[in-house]
Amino acid sequence: MKLKILLIKEIFGTGELYRYKMPEEIQQRIIEQEMKESYIDYAMSVITSRALPDINDGLKPVQRRILYTMYKLGLFHNKPHKKSANVTGTCLARWHPHGDAPVYEAMVRMAQPFSLRYLLVDGQGNMGSIDGDPPAHQRYTEARLSKMAEEMLVDIEKDTVRFIPNYDNSTKEPVILPTKFPNLLVNGSAGIAVGMATNLPPHQLGETIDAIILSIDNPKIELNEIMQALPGPDFPTGGIIVGKSGILKAYQTGRGLLKVRAKTSFEEKSNKKRIIVSEIPYLVNKTLLIEGIANHVKEKTIEGISDIRDESDRKGMRIVIELKQQANPEFVLNQLFKYSAMQTTFGVNLLALVAGEPKILTLKQIIQSYVNHRKRVATRRTKFELSEAEEKAHILEGLKIALASIDDVVSLIKKSNNVMEAQELLQEKYKLSEKQSKAILEMRLQRLTSLETRKVRDDLDELRKMIIELKKILADEQKIYTIIKRELQELKEKFDDTRRTQIIDSDEIIEDEDLIKKEEMVITMSHSGYIKRIPLETYKQQRRGGKGVIASTTKEEDFIEHLFVTSTHAYILFFSDKGRMYWLKAYKVPEASRYAKGGNIVNILALKEEKITAMIPVKEFKENLFLVMATKKGLVKKTSLMEYSRPRQGGIIAITLREQDRLVEVKLTDGNKELLLATAKGMAVRFNEKHIRESGRQAMGVRGIRLVNDHVIGMEIAEGTILSVCENGYGKRTAVDEYRLINRGGKGVINIKTNERNGGVVGIKSVKDNDEVMFITKKGVMIRTPVKNISDVGRNAMGVRLMKLEAGDKVVGVAHIVGEE
Repeated sequence: MKLKILLIKEIFGTGELYRYKMPEEIQQRIIEQEMKESYIDYAMSVITSRALPDINDGLKPVQRRILYTMYKLGLFHNKPHKKSANVTGTCLARWHPHGDAPVYEAMVRMAQPFSLRYLLVDGQGNMGSIDGDPPAHQRYTEARLSKMAEEMLVDIEKDTVRFIPNYDNSTKEPVILPTKFPNLLVNGSAGIAVGMATNLPPHQLGETIDAIILSIDNPKIELNEIMQALPGPDFPTGGIIVGKSGILKAYQTGRGLLKVRAKTSFEEKSNKKRIIVSEIPYLVNKTLLIEGIANHVKEKTIEGISDIRDESDRKGMRIVIELKQQANPEFVLNQLFKYSAMQTTFGVNLLALVAGEPKILTLKQIIQSYVNHRKRVATRRTKFELSEAEEKAHILEGLKIALASIDDVVSLIKKSNNVMEAQELLQEKYKLSEKQSKAILEMRLQRLTSLETRKVRDDLDELRKMIIELKKILADEQKIYTIIKRELQELKEKFDDTRRTQIIDSDEIIEDEDLIKKEEMVITMSHSGYIKRIPLETYKQQRRGGKGVIASTTKEEDFIEHLFVTSTHAYILFFSDKGRMYWLKAYKVPEASRYAKGGNIVNILALKEEKITAMIPVKEFKENLFLVMATKKGLVKKTSLMEYSRPRQGGIIAITLREQDRLVEVKLTDGNKELLLATAKGMAVRFNEKHIRESGRQAMGVRGIRLVNDHVIGMEIAEGTILSVCENGYGKRTAVDEYRLINRGGKGVINIKTNERNGGVVGIKSVKDNDEVMFITKKGVMIRTPVKNISDVGRNAMGVRLMKLEAGDKVVGVAHIVGEE
């Protein structure tokens, strides 16, 4: 496909188009070739003239031109600030023919202490903030060179770097700056070009200088030796780099990932725990960070935070994260690192322009390039100084000759008709050069004094010594390196400061569970679904018949329905009345005080219009363990525990239920247990679980007990004694042997009399003498008592008072605590 390019002239305003065909100027090009060449030209322009820093001075063209503009305007650190608009305007007019906005933006960044490790511009006024606030307009702010920036421009007038014509050939600009300090390493750089990007992290000046001096002394130095002096990046905002593997890889290959965390501490005030954030990762916007944390708290991705506020001031950063009463600070902090910008990844990409060509570099290559640059600068400066010294010595030698015969020289000049004649006569008689004769003619009469004459001789002697020394330097490479090292040491003494970013060895991922202390917890859930966990030690032992302590504050129409004791690291399997099962680690249950109602289960599990009716703790999933389930209509089902070992966020089907049936109880067994099913009307049946055939996860099960206007209230493993508790606070213990062993599906025997005094049965538990039990009432009163204090009587007995109840209160739940033995 060929494209004909026509010269088109458009008359704006009229919309008329005129085409002038000029055959001698029409070119035929293949469009693919034209697009390829044009795009490559554009790409190379972006790469070399805009986005990437030069390896020698670590500056992009716009940064270099801004600093040179300020240098030419005389805006040094000890001179008054000048309007930023003056700088940007001059820079645009002389060297950078682009928009003023990007020029001002580049200048502002060099004045931001949170962007650059060592400032190159000393700004005055609003230069933006770490909160993302934009800088004031350039007509309001002022700027000048910083002390550090001046070190980049030292000796620029001594022919140390190459100059090229500017864009309109009206003046010249430096290709690079002399740059005494290693700016590319010290301040880093970031930029996006076409098809490539650079992201060099900043480093601490003293450490960088030490690494460079080590490299000069030992050109074959290994990277691990360099890293003893330069352990890693040092960001202006501080923070913590987690792990050294990313640093090592970046220094070895030019690419690597650094995990950067905020610096935090814990604080306690007025019995409230706080997380204090004093430093945040590099390039993180503080306002967006706080908003992000607040959103995670709102969405319950991060739990345990009650408030967050920014208390930062001129003294430094301070973000206060208030924690809830029972929140674990380390757990919350780990969640903040996992989900918020308090931990970020800094992608290192050591890409820079080397002789105009973009290259990915290693740390050793960057250091060597800087040394080579300084060697060239020092050599060119020495040659310039030698040339000046020789020229000055040449002039002084001529003056010395003239002063030695001053009377004859004066007489010769007086006899001359004009300057040219005097100049020629001096050159001819005293064998002088043109420059020497000119200097004699321009010499002041004050030079004829004996003091001035002696000064000429002394100056000449000094210059001759200097010339010898400068020639020695040029003849000996090691002397050049000595000068480079001396200048670096002077910079270190002048500008060195302390490291801001801490580097820690560990790069292991801390799981939430690792931060949770293993301890026994009481887990309760109310009828309305409010769940919480409380340390077991909260409850003090009480004797049978006591009033107990307040265990939970519930709504008037709510009451506690589930209660058990487990470890914080155990799984909790939640079974709903509709036969579905959900997973949750115990430590993820909200911890609360005795008086708090806890968190609603619907905010913790993905329930689907269902109610949790059974919960059991599981420390680990094993092949030889089973879940035995009992339904309200007397069905039982046995399934391997491994069938439930793959958690899903939306839960899974645990049992298929018939219409209007509900799941009542689930037990964890080894496949050889005897089970006891009990009903609300005081009946019970004892049978061996071997009579229940093992079935799949979605099976319905088989008959466990025959019911007559009754329903199942519980199922227990038949061991020790069976504790039966009635709703009016009465109950008893009965030996398992008194319940005869029959096949499943029978009507059963009397378990306890359910008369007016006792009321209906609310729960049964298989207990031993060294166990303890807990009773919970509708009003949230809880009592803990040893089992041995409860009478052991026959099946037909009415039992004894277990708990004193207030008027209108009823027992709704019972749980047992296994003794320490």
